[in-house]
Amino acid sequence: MAEERERINDKITTSAFVGAAGTGKSQRAQLVASLVDADYIIDDGLVIYKGSIVCGKSAKSERNQVSAIRRALFEFEEHRQAVISFFKSAAPASVMVIATSDGMALKILRRLRLPAPSQIVHIEDVATPEEIVKARRERFKKGQHVIPVSHVLVRKNFAGKLVGQLRVFWKSKDKREGEKTIVRPPFSFYGDVHIEPEAIKELVSFIAGRTAQIVKVNEVGVTPQEDALRIEIKLAVKLGDKKLIEVASLVKRRIAVSLRYFTGLDVKSVDVIISEVQV
Repeated sequence: MAEERERINDKITTSAFVGAAGTGKSQRAQLVASLVDADYIIDDGLVIYKGSIVCGKSAKSERNQVSAIRRALFEFEEHRQAVISFFKSAAPASVMVIATSDGMALKILRRLRLPAPSQIVHIEDVATPEEIVKARRERFKKGQHVIPVSHVLVRKNFAGKLVGQLRVFWKSKDKREGEKTIVRPPFSFYGDVHIEPEAIKELVSFIAGRTAQIVKVNEVGVTPQEDALRIEIKLAVKLGDKKLIEVASLVKRRIAVSLRYFTGLDVKSVDVIISEVQV
């Protein structure tokens, strides 16, 4: 990938805190960051410094799972570039990334042009099996997540429901107390998300078919292209108030906006072909 070939910010040292979803990583993030001497925490799309959000956007603010996953992996270019620029100005510094696997941690660091981690701490290193089981039960039964920042900052940056607060009973080396916020996102993570091309085609056909002057959707093509979609649609259109070029532009715009909203996927292009005209 292109970002892997870009120059690494070698003035930053990194570590990773890894564990499966719902095992209590965010709840222990500040403690582990203190143990590995990390200045900054990267967690679900956010850059956190001493309990404050200093850059990024939370994946837990997204309204669907696909967008949330892509946000956490820094796949949105504007988001990614903002964090890269932040760390350029913050260097030299140390960063700890929170991830669900070693591979995910490496992918995030590469995308942010940061070096590979000098050490990886796993949730099993800092939590007992009983604590992990309890954390997973809380996650999947109640759908609640912990974010290692103040509830005031979460209220400003989060789209879901605030559930409560946690005060931690330790202090970092600079005597600052940690604070965490319990939230319930507008989505829940239950494994991987896969969208069949046929589902995309049906959604495109539905959107186009509900557009004025469209008589019939003759054909829909969906082509994955890098991390985005390319859509081609052939339509039968009747003459009416709008010119054919205006109808095509409207369909193109509606399809692009709707696909991004309902699926969280990027749409690289929408090609509208009027293959039939009815008087």
